[in-house]
Amino acid sequence: MDQPTVADPHRVLKSFGALKSLTAMYPVGHPLVVDTVNEVRTAVRQLSSTGWIRLDVIHGVVHVDGVASEGPPAPPGLGFDSLYVHADVTADEIAAAADVLRPSAPGDGTSIERRLADRGVEHISVGRLVPVDTRWRARKWADQPDQIYDPNYEESLALARQAFDDLSSGRRIDLRAVRDLVQLLIGRVVSSHAAVAQILAVKRFENLTYIHSVNVAVLSLMIGRKIGLSDAQLDALVEAAVLHDVGKTRIPLELVKKPGALDRRERKIMEAHPLVGAELLAQMDGLHPLTPLVALEHHRTAIGGGYPDLGEGVVPHVMSQIVSVADIYEAVTGARSYQDPTPPERACLLLARLAGTKLNGALVKAFVNAITFFPIGSLVRTSRGELAVVVRVNDDDPLHPIVRLVSENLEPAGEAIDTRARDRAGSYDRHLVETVEPPEDSAAVARLLAAA
Repeated sequence: MDQPTVADPHRVLKSFGALKSLTAMYPVGHPLVVDTVNEVRTAVRQLSSTGWIRLDVIHGVVHVDGVASEGPPAPPGLGFDSLYVHADVTADEIAAAADVLRPSAPGDGTSIERRLADRGVEHISVGRLVPVDTRWRARKWADQPDQIYDPNYEESLALARQAFDDLSSGRRIDLRAVRDLVQLLIGRVVSSHAAVAQILAVKRFENLTYIHSVNVAVLSLMIGRKIGLSDAQLDALVEAAVLHDVGKTRIPLELVKKPGALDRRERKIMEAHPLVGAELLAQMDGLHPLTPLVALEHHRTAIGGGYPDLGEGVVPHVMSQIVSVADIYEAVTGARSYQDPTPPERACLLLARLAGTKLNGALVKAFVNAITFFPIGSLVRTSRGELAVVVRVNDDDPLHPIVRLVSENLEPAGEAIDTRARDRAGSYDRHLVETVEPPEDSAAVARLLAAA
């Protein structure tokens, strides 16, 4: 039986680079050119069946929509650093773009963007990444939220902060406080709509490690419950998730928060944090045996790649794979000095693209089913143009949750509405069409959730 072909950004770039060379030697209709054009088109559609996909080459590492991918370095001689391509790209557009970008292509002083447009290329654009220090222009995000809307979540953050401060100062973690934190997350925080909404929503602040770790623990717990882990397994999972990033307490804070891409030396330092964290945790008596392992493996891929190098094909423990899914979602929905936070529905699509290679596909599916594209607390626009807040998720129809209509200034504007409702013809009365960026002050959303 043939093995399924997995989405591979390196394949897109390698095939496109080969196509540039072929168009310099053969006419567009030559079989080699036609075959390579189809190879590029197939590889693009495996990355994204709908919408745009962005591939950036930063210090030789291929990034897909801002997330570094596993695999070999990018092929040399591409002639560009950034490729932006739509799933609807045609074979003619691919061939024309390759012809425009080939090294021997004649130039008349016009920009590549203009030359692509003149050839009818609408679904491909390319660019260069300029290696300059832009930290002075980087957007300054707060380190943490201005307000916590659930007292139990606030208490959990305080416990986590103390634990990470102890490690940063060279002191031992208070394991009793860690156990209290685990039970608080399992018993109260994950059941709070206000807390879960604040964790799942777009975050306009750069999560410090302790906040990120608490959020990852809650998200991991949601996955664990969705796949039916036992209470004992959930205890072990949440402890491991809370402590998965402790190695970053040994990384300089200015490196952890550096705007923009890391250079090779900095990347090597950062990629040491799983091993450092595992060594720290292995020296502590009283932790679950899996806790150091999850710290070691949470940047390993579902097929045995990633870092640190543990040997070819060594697949991480399922607990590590759960934390990996939660870790990526939590990271991309948070703010960075070099990028805005990603809305939940786009973050879910990103996870879906990584499923099967970087992430365990079954766990991604469980996670998306648990939180949905429009999680609790999302500010959304309906197909009728209404503004609403998601107050409850329908497990049997996750794309049609229960919402509370609000005015443009987020005041209640009606009763709760179940968007599963259909008209006499059997069609939905309304759909959710997009997530709306919430205001800087989300207290109104929190009040609506508390009332609901």
